[in-house]
Amino acid sequence: MSFRILTFNIQNGQPWNDENPDLDVVDINAVARFLLEQDADIICLQEVERGYDGGMQIEPPPNYERLRHHLKDYDSVFSYPAKNETEIPFGLGLAIFSRAKLRDFEKLDLPAAPIQFEFAGKMRRASKRLLIGATVDLGGKAVRVMNAHLQAFFMIGASSDQYPEQRNIVEGLLLKQTGPAILAGDMNSAPDEGLVEQFKRAGFSPGQCCQATWRRQPFVVDHIFHNGGLKQTACKVVETIVSDHHALTGVFEF
Repeated sequence: MSFRILTFNIQNGQPWNDENPDLDVVDINAVARFLLEQDADIICLQEVERGYDGGMQIEPPPNYERLRHHLKDYDSVFSYPAKNETEIPFGLGLAIFSRAKLRDFEKLDLPAAPIQFEFAGKMRRASKRLLIGATVDLGGKAVRVMNAHLQAFFMIGASSDQYPEQRNIVEGLLLKQTGPAILAGDMNSAPDEGLVEQFKRAGFSPGQCCQATWRRQPFVVDHIFHNGGLKQTACKVVETIVSDHHALTGVFEF
């Protein structure tokens, strides 16, 4: 049996505009149409919702609820990260959608680095980040699916090599996996950082490390890692304008 997984940072539904990349427009319906076109069995999404000054988090999460409406044939889970009163107005929140039933949901808060930086005239603290996981039964076998969104240290004048705690915690979780497992998500790793090699040493191979997945800089920040319980038979970057990221898909078999 083979199955198809997609990971995609949807930038809280904000489409890409070459002339005005930060145009404040949301089109979550376009995101939903794009996802349905990909025909994936499992979908991992990052930056599902928008962050707000003061750390406000809207309940129920509106973009997630809209996606659930469109993706009627999928089971799903969602979580916000821990609140940050000095949050910047970028995307946050993770979701997993699966055609097969999800079970054994897990939420793992990843600690914020002790960094302060200025944004929009205010001093900010780095936010906690998040990993969520769930198990899906495919062809009589259990597959653990983990979805992560790590700190983009290169955007605040630092590096995950200097502050490796988030990725070390993720590595510890990878080392605990005893069956087929996938880690997908936006790892926010700059080309000179050691995250990919670290996860490879933990037994998880990346789908691809050559084609950029982010429009704002030519970085491969989005990944699908898999362990030895799975064999990758295809991997593709799917270019799109419904976000400032491209989607990444992988096909796997046992």
